[in-house]
Amino acid sequence: MPRGVRKTPLEKLQQELKEVQETIQQYKNNLVTLGEKEKEIQEKIKLEQFKEVSTILDEHEMSIMDLKELLVSSKAE
Repeated sequence: MPRGVRKTPLEKLQQELKEVQETIQQYKNNLVTLGEKEKEIQEKIKLEQFKEVSTILDEHEMSIMDLKELLVSSKAE
């Protein structure tokens, strides 16, 4: 019982090339998505760090300007 038309070596290679190209495109798309996710996570980390600093300032009843002055004066010494 025939299973269909046999592919020539050229057709097989063309099909293989197409599959490889599709896989490469999927990886590129995944890299873009992962890059975006990386940036989002980095932004969230920065936000959490700012929240921690803000909490410390509140605990010590300091303003941003107080912190700035403290940092500038400690750098000058």
